[in-house]
Amino acid sequence: MKLLESGTELDGFTIEECIHSGGMAHIYHVHYSEGARNPGFPLAMKVPRMTAGDGAENIISFEVEHQIMQVLTGSHVPRFVAAGDLENVPYLVMEYVPGQTLDHWLEEPERPPVKGLAFLGAAVAMAVHSLHQQNTCHLDLKPANVLIRNDGSAVLLDFGLSCNALYPDLLAEQLRKAVGSPAWIAPEQVVGVRGDPRSDIFAVGVMLYELATGELPFGAPRTTGGLRQRLWMDPPPPRKLRPDLPEWMQEIILRCLEPEAAKRYPSAAHLAFDLRHPEQVTVTERGRNIQGTGFGVHFKRWLKAAGMQYQPSPLPAHQIDEVPIVMVAVPYKDVTDATLYSLRQAVARSMGTRPGARLACVTVISGSQSSTSNEGSETSLQRKHIAALRQWAQPLDLPGQQTSYHVLESGDVAQALVNYAVGNEVSVIVMGAATHGLKTQRFLATVPIKVAMDAPCTVILVKQALPFEMLTQQAASPRAALDPDLDVPF
Repeated sequence: MKLLESGTELDGFTIEECIHSGGMAHIYHVHYSEGARNPGFPLAMKVPRMTAGDGAENIISFEVEHQIMQVLTGSHVPRFVAAGDLENVPYLVMEYVPGQTLDHWLEEPERPPVKGLAFLGAAVAMAVHSLHQQNTCHLDLKPANVLIRNDGSAVLLDFGLSCNALYPDLLAEQLRKAVGSPAWIAPEQVVGVRGDPRSDIFAVGVMLYELATGELPFGAPRTTGGLRQRLWMDPPPPRKLRPDLPEWMQEIILRCLEPEAAKRYPSAAHLAFDLRHPEQVTVTERGRNIQGTGFGVHFKRWLKAAGMQYQPSPLPAHQIDEVPIVMVAVPYKDVTDATLYSLRQAVARSMGTRPGARLACVTVISGSQSSTSNEGSETSLQRKHIAALRQWAQPLDLPGQQTSYHVLESGDVAQALVNYAVGNEVSVIVMGAATHGLKTQRFLATVPIKVAMDAPCTVILVKQALPFEMLTQQAASPRAALDPDLDVPF
């Protein structure tokens, strides 16, 4: 379809200038024609290219995007406004979101600093997680399709190659080949697997690699054989190309780029968590290696990839629900052995039924404690409480990558816990039914009640309980606090 001229009216919309002309569509600024209702935000119109030389995928992609955009909600996608009919002039009108795509950072003469790289990656991962919660996999994530608002949040664009598990996958039905952008496509997409949310995590890893090093990890292959190499090949370690990159960042990037989806992050929320808490990242040989993967490993992967076939994916929302981030609020004072024991038992049950889940152990100290403490610096005080959290969690015997420890400072314990849960996409909060030293009063909302009322996730309130053989010992020698300097034998 030829470019629309500025000033043209189409179904109540007035066309302004063309702001993008791509291989599959033209995008224009538009506004409602005179007399029409103002939506309260700027608009953009996307018109697919449908000339004689364009493939059928352009039409199918338009139908896919039309179908999916109508059901997506939230701040990480543009708001859908209207659509045109294929029989007349096909178009999509949506919210125009101001900001910069990730291409902006790639075009800069220098690579982003590590802190900025982690910030961008976490913003993208949170947007991707929001999409997966709506049973949608983007499947065409690349720098041009990720926009960063002025407030630092990410917005995902262009859903023409996406897949929503609740609707027919038109692309899979019509096109029996790998669909996606060659530089960013995941290994399983190469063999026709669509609908696995970990494919988007792979694409985020490619973008992080490119932002960190200025190079694409797998180049831009143009043949099926070139695409298939990522089923068994690892890219050069990022630290080999950028020596100042910390080991934890390489660990994160290469975990995203694992050829087998099961070895990547189980959800984008887990990825965002590591990017926001780099001090908690468990660095393995993957993060330390700067020589690259040996021939033997690649050969074994090649043999395994030779028989790889399409496998249907479960609902994305179900997949990420199986690997939640679980937060346990561990009091640091005015807490009995019974409460600590009961919290640990509840956490063990929650983690035991969710292989792959992540545990965040959190304690909240008053904001004034660090300024009045004689412990020295704030850092040493936090280390003291983190040591106590590690001691409490040790009997759980969870893998290192599944557990992290966090000390928050706030005068409002309940709000600090809720803010942490919201900011880290926590799915389950486990906490004691008793409060942090507050006496339960008839008309006073306790900390657990406040958290249960305000938290956007499941809250498990745990009552105190001790095994029968410990009751006599508890009655004879009660302890009132979890003191980091106290040797607590449980």
